[in-house]
Amino acid sequence: MADNPFTGSWTYRSLLNDPDATISFDKLEFGVGTIVIDDAPSELLTGTIGGDGWSLALRGSRSYGSPAEVRFRGKGVVGGEEWIYDYVGWLVPVWPASTDALDQPAIVGSVMRAIPHSSGNGGVAPAGVVASFYAVRS
Repeated sequence: MADNPFTGSWTYRSLLNDPDATISFDKLEFGVGTIVIDDAPSELLTGTIGGDGWSLALRGSRSYGSPAEVRFRGKGVVGGEEWIYDYVGWLVPVWPASTDALDQPAIVGSVMRAIPHSSGNGGVAPAGVVASFYAVRS
């Protein structure tokens, strides 16, 4: 993993930011996939994010505050259309009273659709939609 705590494979899930507590989790799903972060030099972040039928190249940065932060853009062509998503996330600090087996490394953050694209139901997935995400090291 070198000096980059973000390097490696992460299981990714995102949920729409809807305040209605009566909506079931399955109705809030925004995205599911895998993030793979390369061991890049200095503050650079590169890699991929993808799932069933889609893949985006990642480019951005990482910084080492408290907590450590990632900020990147995912960009690619899916089904003949350009997709662009922007992400910001933070490495969840280790809980001192837990154990390595119980406290899995995780990134929590926010994702925004930067440009519109077709949706799976024949409509348009609009730009500007914001969702929350978490990714757990796999």
